[in-house]
Amino acid sequence: MLNEVAATRYVAPLREGGSLPGLVEADDLGLYVMKFTGAGQGRKTLVAEVICGQLARRLGLRVPGLVRIRLDPVIGLGEPDQEVQALLKTSGGLNLGMEFLSGAIGFDPLAYEVTAEEAGRVVWFDALINNVDRSWRNPNMLVSRGDLWLIDHGASMIWHHNWRGAETSAAKPYDASDHALAPFGPDVASAAAELAPRVTEDLLGECAGDVPDEWLADEPGFADPDEVRRAYARTLLTRAQGLEGRITLPAGTEPSKSSGWRESR
Repeated sequence: MLNEVAATRYVAPLREGGSLPGLVEADDLGLYVMKFTGAGQGRKTLVAEVICGQLARRLGLRVPGLVRIRLDPVIGLGEPDQEVQALLKTSGGLNLGMEFLSGAIGFDPLAYEVTAEEAGRVVWFDALINNVDRSWRNPNMLVSRGDLWLIDHGASMIWHHNWRGAETSAAKPYDASDHALAPFGPDVASAAAELAPRVTEDLLGECAGDVPDEWLADEPGFADPDEVRRAYARTLLTRAQGLEGRITLPAGTEPSKSSGWRESR
């Protein structure tokens, strides 16, 4: 289960995302990027963040640490920004926090190079979770202390918005032509050989088990939160089977053998 902290201070809004996440300080003295249950995208965005973030970490990819953040709406009373105040007032209770990577900068493929091996692992993972939000237009990756980090998985697993079509969605191909790491010649075959055997029912159950009950309660068509968790695990397990063959990459990309900041020329 994710650790739980309590928000003590709202520091600033982060307006890069459509859900208006905010930087908050918690009672463990940590700084977190907080995503709110009261945001327009709803609680399924937070469910996707937890399952995909925990799965990425277990597969050896770098993602910020996640915590459950308890929010007292009274924190919003002193906020001068009416939009922020409304968001805080409607998000009382349990929300999601991601460790704030101080000094991190946004990934730029013209400035930072990624090896074919690492690119392949990220592309295969994004295909698994059906992440449509890692394009060159919006990479959703950071570089911190010279390493690549993955963020923002709330738009993944789109099948959980229509569970009746989940089985069909699990079999769909993944077009990685616009993926932010496509220019680095991702070695998807090696990634599949390494990662696919690790995606087991037990592993997926552990990741889904980190989602709080209250974010899964009252899901139409399911008896209880545990049944919803099993549906997530079942769909991801099905999708992992033969996934490599359903990933489309642009032709003619040269594999990259180095990683890190490009030398200026």
